[in-house]
Amino acid sequence: MTESQQARPSALGALLTRELRVGRRIGGAVSMGVVFFLCLVTVTPFAVGPDQALLARIGPAILWIAALLATLLGLDRLFQADAEDGSLDLFLTSETPLELIVLVKCLAHWLLTGLPLVAASPIFGLMLGLGPEGLLRVAFSLLAGTPALTLLGAIGAALTVSLRRGGLLLAVLILPLSVPVLIFGVAAAGDPVVGFKTPFLILCGLTLAAVALTPFAAAAALRQAGD
Repeated sequence: MTESQQARPSALGALLTRELRVGRRIGGAVSMGVVFFLCLVTVTPFAVGPDQALLARIGPAILWIAALLATLLGLDRLFQADAEDGSLDLFLTSETPLELIVLVKCLAHWLLTGLPLVAASPIFGLMLGLGPEGLLRVAFSLLAGTPALTLLGAIGAALTVSLRRGGLLLAVLILPLSVPVLIFGVAAAGDPVVGFKTPFLILCGLTLAAVALTPFAAAAALRQAGD
């Protein structure tokens, strides 16, 4: 193993620590995502009415749509801040593969936004009248699916890295790609006919495919933007 290969894990660990510190410092990405999640769940009963049975039936879909939209918050800044302060140029010329850097930045973003949503989902599920089994299904499906949403969002963030206010374009690009994750996530969370196991395994497969493929797509977009 060469010296650069030995130094790579420590460099990626330092990058993860930096991303977590910056993410917490710039405004509470954790609280912003959870509050946005709470707002969407809270306003839904005003739109569909106080029918508790209806809310319990559509609750998993509401939680998944809220998680999808909350995950998109701040994704437009995933690489844009690095482009503005020159860090992106260092990433492009670093001996550490850009794909691994993308993966570490996605992990930091998910830890700051996706994981708190997973932790908060049982509480918000209670507000929608979900039972114990429904709460567990929603939490496990979000745990398996939200990493895929973050990774797909990284592609949009990389494509819009050179654009100011590219958040809307990012959403337009990523929402269609997120549809399969949303479909199987909602099915695993709340479809009693389909059951839990099959859609959950497909959801895990989608996430693994996203882990394997999207860092390469995002890195290619960043290299193109850096040329």
